[in-house]
Amino acid sequence: MRWNIKMAPDPTAVAHLKECLGVDPIVAHLLAQRNINTFEEAKAFFRPHIGQFHDPFLMQDMDKAVARLQQAIDQNEPIMVYGDYDVDGTTSVSLLTHFLRSKGCKVTPYIPDRYAEGYGLSKKGIDVAKENGISLIVALDCGVKAIDQVAYANALNIGLIICDHHTPGEKLPEALAVLDPKRSDCAYPFKELCGCGVGFKLMQGVMQKQGKDIGELVAYMDLVAVAIAADIVPMVGENRAFAFLGLQQINGAPRPGLKALMRDKPSGQVISDVVFGMAPRINAAGRMKHGLHAVELLLSATEEEAQNLAQAVEAYNTSRREVEQNITKEALAHIEENREENNATTVVYAQHWHKGVIGIVASRLIETYYRPTLVFTQASYGEASVGEAPDPLEASEGILAASARSVRGFDIYKAIDACRAHIIQFGGHKYAAGVTLKEDNYTAFKAAFEAEVQKTITPAQKEQSLEIDVVLPFNSITPKLLRVLKQMEPFGPENRSPVFCSEGVLDSGYAKLVGQDKSHLKARFIQAAASGASGGSGGSGASPTEASPTDSTPIDAIGFGLGNRLSLLQSGKPLRIAYALEENVWQGNVSVQLRLKDISES
Repeated sequence: MRWNIKMAPDPTAVAHLKECLGVDPIVAHLLAQRNINTFEEAKAFFRPHIGQFHDPFLMQDMDKAVARLQQAIDQNEPIMVYGDYDVDGTTSVSLLTHFLRSKGCKVTPYIPDRYAEGYGLSKKGIDVAKENGISLIVALDCGVKAIDQVAYANALNIGLIICDHHTPGEKLPEALAVLDPKRSDCAYPFKELCGCGVGFKLMQGVMQKQGKDIGELVAYMDLVAVAIAADIVPMVGENRAFAFLGLQQINGAPRPGLKALMRDKPSGQVISDVVFGMAPRINAAGRMKHGLHAVELLLSATEEEAQNLAQAVEAYNTSRREVEQNITKEALAHIEENREENNATTVVYAQHWHKGVIGIVASRLIETYYRPTLVFTQASYGEASVGEAPDPLEASEGILAASARSVRGFDIYKAIDACRAHIIQFGGHKYAAGVTLKEDNYTAFKAAFEAEVQKTITPAQKEQSLEIDVVLPFNSITPKLLRVLKQMEPFGPENRSPVFCSEGVLDSGYAKLVGQDKSHLKARFIQAAASGASGGSGGSGASPTEASPTDSTPIDAIGFGLGNRLSLLQSGKPLRIAYALEENVWQGNVSVQLRLKDISES
């Protein structure tokens, strides 16, 4: 793995932050790297608050959406709240359903069936609205490309308010209102909301129009925080304020459905607990059964009801994990049997693979073979993509569907587009996409995709890389530093948890393998005085502290999936390690622990 030590920020900015904030050089360095250069910017960063929410009426069509929704509220009109089957969609539906029911509305939450309807707004869902006398649908996390579906709804005298965050096409659907900060004509200042975030802005607009205190909406921020974490949107600006307040809600007064999904953790839930704990379970309902099960869990009124529903969702997640592991093993065997280890791409197919997990399998294959990957299975219905889908294809044999995942820096969407002669439809973005094609064209597509990637991928994109924020001596690692780092949470894209590296590190003789399969590494490191504070940094990424390390106090470390480095530690050679800092609680004692990212010889 290649290590990229980030360019050191302007030393003047670092010195200013150190003085005005009273923080040590390491913290000032990290803030400046994040383009936080003044006291006011640092205050906003460390203390997100509701005053950082933008005016929802800056969003194009918000006035129309609020007026129509308020009319429905005033007239006690039945409303369908429609959303995607993933975490962003199911939390969006739960959010708006809960809010509208608090206003006395009759609400029908609707999640499309992944297999019978595919992604996005479906005619079947619109038909259900018509059959139930519903004349208003609010579509969340989907709809911005649903030209035909909206026209179909209009023909049935059903109005649509669309709350989406995907990039629109050349033409917008003729809905009552299209709320999407990525609209070219939208002046909303923050473009990176998730679908649930756009739904929240609609709620904020209603509250402001009613003259109500938007502080009442903080109780809903837990659902928005879960959506932000799961959808991997940038953790900056308004998203950061949403996530910060949402985590406070999760840790202070969690709704029963989320509480049933939480693991006991004395120090409180952080974004990574949502990403790796709650989100996969919420997602599993839509992958293995139906996304409406997740909505029912999130809408639970009592802890008893939530616990019963959470058990079912946990069972779906267990099933999902087993299916995913089996498919991954089969796919890896396929690559070996066909001697494709040295290809530029991974493209695999089996008719029986479960469509609900092939995206996860694609990500798992990249962990072994770091290259652009597509996993195909037979599609009984056409499921288009990460973007908006047309209505599903007719059920038939001979149609394959794939989930595509990419590696850092490589645009898999463009590579698929170059092979469009062999496919029926595709959509997505730079790092994730969906493809459907005729089975007869699979071999030709596979060859064309391999050739296109061979031609366009760069040597750097073929190699995994690790971004290092700061070169750090061990004597700078203190509980105080960790406390300040924790205040930089929530972490996510564009505000990643800082990664440090240290040179001249030695194993103290404690290293051992842990875990059920002995794949994880537990170690205790010391740093000898001879290793300089900026050793191996190459200058630009030198440590911001002037302190020189002495023989250090041993520091515990854990490296998940790094069990194969045990012999390197036992060799006695000086090492360089990359890691994040975390809090370790054991038998009531709290200490600083290194979460290892990589290890190599100095």
